[in-house]
Amino acid sequence: MTFSIVYERVDDPSLPSGYYYAHIPALDLTTHGPGLDGAKAAALDLLKLWIEEKREHGETAPVELEAVFSKIEIDDAIFSA
Repeated sequence: MTFSIVYERVDDPSLPSGYYYAHIPALDLTTHGPGLDGAKAAALDLLKLWIEEKREHGETAPVELEAVFSKIEIDDAIFSA
């Protein structure tokens, strides 16, 4: 199984600097870890536990069919009003 992961730098003073969120959109799962490698490892651990729990309850994990990622820019003027 393959799942897309979106990484985003954490800007939260309660966590040490250098942490990243790792979000698996197909499953709506999010975790975090130190650096990209730490976030990826945390996402893999979470994904394994999540799938294991689904199987224990006789459920199947959804399969990601397609993922497309993009960015959109919005005019800063909207925030200064």
